[in-house]
Amino acid sequence: MDNCLNDVHVPVLEEEVIQHLKLKENGIYVDATLGLGGHTRRILEELKPAGRVIGFEWDEQAALIAAERLREFGERITIIHRSYAELVEGLQEEGIEKVDGLLLDLGVSSLQLDRGDRGFSFQVDAPLDMRMDNRLQETAADLVQRLSRDELADIIYNYGEERQARRIAEFIVQAREKNTVLRTSQLAGIVAGAIPRKYHPKTKHVATRTFQALRIAVNREFDNLVKILAAAPTVLVSGARLCVITFHSLEDRIVKQSFSKNPEYTVVTRRPVSPGEKEVACNPRARSAKLRVAERV
Repeated sequence: MDNCLNDVHVPVLEEEVIQHLKLKENGIYVDATLGLGGHTRRILEELKPAGRVIGFEWDEQAALIAAERLREFGERITIIHRSYAELVEGLQEEGIEKVDGLLLDLGVSSLQLDRGDRGFSFQVDAPLDMRMDNRLQETAADLVQRLSRDELADIIYNYGEERQARRIAEFIVQAREKNTVLRTSQLAGIVAGAIPRKYHPKTKHVATRTFQALRIAVNREFDNLVKILAAAPTVLVSGARLCVITFHSLEDRIVKQSFSKNPEYTVVTRRPVSPGEKEVACNPRARSAKLRVAERV
């Protein structure tokens, strides 16, 4: 990435992904987290006209935007409105048995973060939704209202690595007994009130970990990640690469363990690849990104 781009979506670790995918000129590749199409555009530009990308995207709004942004590539791009956990089923519907490489970028898209009405961020008051696919039945507000104190605490601790999880869960239960918690501002305020001021982080909002945990629970992100990591070898040709970009330690641990324990993978990156200073300066959201790569045996 030579310049800082004034774009709604800047693909993370773009050059590193292209390098590690070992692209075949006329290959078929899967971008399992299409988003707004940044990585897919670069892959298609590197391939010859017979090369294709199959993009999975379960956020309908993002899929529509990506389709428009990638329209110039015509039939070389196929967009499947499914979760990446449905990788095998989606490819079968397109008549594709094997592909030459697969990319997973597990970051929440800029579209979801910047559009406050989706409820992913506490920066804007909005309905407490957090669904990446509006076909999912339960929102974050539903979980906050339905789950027991212990269930909430477990989610906040296990998915958010929040040490104050028990106290936050207690405050949520107390708050919902008075008023239904339906807005991002309500939840952010509850969390801020639950954690003593001396324990508030200096560099990020005190509710960050709680919001992360609920988002992961609503979208079943870890379950879906485990599914695609197990299924990927069945669709990858021998020697094909799987590139996975994670943004926090829990995801990275799942990927690392899957790569090391699954005999169908050979680990390519013994240590994760991180963005350089120049990329982080252009795109601060890339700061915590880690790329791990495995090759199909």
